[in-house]
Amino acid sequence: MSGMDDELQYDVMVENALRGVVRQALQQVAQYGLPGEHHFYITFRTDHADTQISERLREQYPNEMTIVLQYQFWDLHVGENAFSVALSFNNRSEYLDVPFDAVIAFADPSVRFGLQFDATDSSGSSAEESGSGAAAEAASGGETAPAASGASGTEGDTNVVTLDRFRKS
Repeated sequence: MSGMDDELQYDVMVENALRGVVRQALQQVAQYGLPGEHHFYITFRTDHADTQISERLREQYPNEMTIVLQYQFWDLHVGENAFSVALSFNNRSEYLDVPFDAVIAFADPSVRFGLQFDATDSSGSSAEESGSGAAAEAASGGETAPAASGASGTEGDTNVVTLDRFRKS
């Protein structure tokens, strides 16, 4: 084995494994509900080719959106490659279908846990290049989710896993 093309892509392997953590967490919630104080912030690319959201939401959040799974969500279904959920946006129910490849951040603030991913849109540009942060109102009391993608692995006691050290420059 020689050359750059023959290298094992550990960053891709680790990212796929960590997306499995998101899938498993959502599967448990879909089956048993949210335990205790657990709640999720999920930031995803709205411009990913397989993301399915209403035109109204796509116009409001053309690049990325952060949703909160805490109080006002229904019909959470988790598949191998995507999850779907109904959420309340300004007292209006919206159905979202989000591929795991489109997820760029996942956080459970109740236990100070977070993951960040490198997701690309259908044009191949990464989320960091687009520079668009958005938050969706999906928690009770009109709470707006902070952009989970702004978390850093070194702040306080927060357990955010980033893969930057494995990436090629």
